[in-house]
Amino acid sequence: MGIRNRSPWGGWGIPRRTAEREPCLLRVARAMFVCAQQPCPNRRCGSASPACPDHQASLSREDRRRRRRATQKYRLAHATRERIRVEAFNVAFAQLRRLLPTLPPDKKLSKIEILRLAICYISYLNHVLDV
Repeated sequence: MGIRNRSPWGGWGIPRRTAEREPCLLRVARAMFVCAQQPCPNRRCGSASPACPDHQASLSREDRRRRRRATQKYRLAHATRERIRVEAFNVAFAQLRRLLPTLPPDKKLSKIEILRLAICYISYLNHVLDV
């Protein structure tokens, strides 16, 4: 009995447009679906559960990494690390912004404006030192 592909999601939980743009993503989804349907390689286990330890051992390194990345714990830890990284990035921009002369001094600047102004200011200071 074959699987029918009638839903707008392509039958794999992935929108067709996404699958067309990212055929790799579709292959991964299919592989995970097929893998989940197969019984565990351990004959004594007989489980179709991908969570079975023997099943996990038979997965490739890339598949194990993909599954680990999909866990809630991993996503939460990653989101926390990303928030800390972005906050440090913003603090560095704020420190750089305070060092740059502008009129008015409290003028709000975008990150690209801060970088461009820093480049101009460094060039100006370099010119002053050369004179």
